[in-house]
Amino acid sequence: MINPSVVDLLKKVEDRYSLVIVTSRRARQIIDGSQVLTNNPSKKPLTIAVNEVNEGAISYHKTDKE
Repeated sequence: MINPSVVDLLKKVEDRYSLVIVTSRRARQIIDGSQVLTNNPSKKPLTIAVNEVNEGAISYHKTDKE
């Protein structure tokens, strides 16, 4: 089983699409040298980003594009 589960992560974001966007953008920031915000033993940027979302270390806001 994947930890944290998608069900747990969806409590932190609005929908699956937002989850993918938030975690992928955060992973890209980590790859580009941004500081890791949680104490995570993983070396994989996406795993770190997922854990940051789960722990509430990052936030996001949706913009309305019309």
